[in-house]
Amino acid sequence: MDILSAGLTLLLIMDPLGNIPLFLSVLKTVESESRRRKILIRELFFALLVLLLFLFAGEYLLKWLNLRQEAVSIAGGIVLFLISLRMIFPSEKGIMGEMPEGEPFFVPLAVPLLAGPSTLAMLILLARSQPERIFEWLAAVLGAWAVTSLIMLSSSKLNKLFGKRGLIAVERLMGMVLVAISVQMLMDGISTYLNVLTIRWFIRYKSFSNVKRFFLFPFELLNFLSQLLLNLFFFLLLSLLAQFLLYL
Repeated sequence: MDILSAGLTLLLIMDPLGNIPLFLSVLKTVESESRRRKILIRELFFALLVLLLFLFAGEYLLKWLNLRQEAVSIAGGIVLFLISLRMIFPSEKGIMGEMPEGEPFFVPLAVPLLAGPSTLAMLILLARSQPERIFEWLAAVLGAWAVTSLIMLSSSKLNKLFGKRGLIAVERLMGMVLVAISVQMLMDGISTYLNVLTIRWFIRYKSFSNVKRFFLFPFELLNFLSQLLLNLFFFLLLSLLAQFLLYL
């Protein structure tokens, strides 16, 4: 993945156009236009700090929590899948559910609307997969954040330009794009996990002597297949649970 692809992916996941109605809804209680702009700028910089923190320290966080890369990919894909489904089929409470009342501070504008779990998971995956290109990923993050900031600071004008129906159409379209990205993240995570599982099985099998291989092969193969089926069942159950929670 090059800088342009990484920046575009991060921009799509951050979804500034789809967040315009949410930002306007959260900031509608603030009467002064200058005060709304100051709050927006503050939240944008909060989001940038969180993004940079996970870009540079995300790998150490994974090591500290003893989490593997595929777990982050699967978790980020599931969360992004739920959010994108809510964008296509919105509920009465909105994409993020009930919002806290009063002037926003860090939550919910900076986190999770801009620096959401899927965006943070993508940053961790980029930094861990190719750490030697960390400054390229930094450029991608800054580029995606800059475009998002311009769109958010122009949210009132874009709201008047597109209108309510236009923003709804954009939100539905972005939701469809994010569904595809979330499914790809899930597939990558599951594929990586199954590859690791297969390699571990072959390494263990090769460590046996020829006699042990002959007698233990059926049992080892059965054990491997049972683990594979168990994990696939777990992912299926998790997906069904996610859909159930989505429509609560």
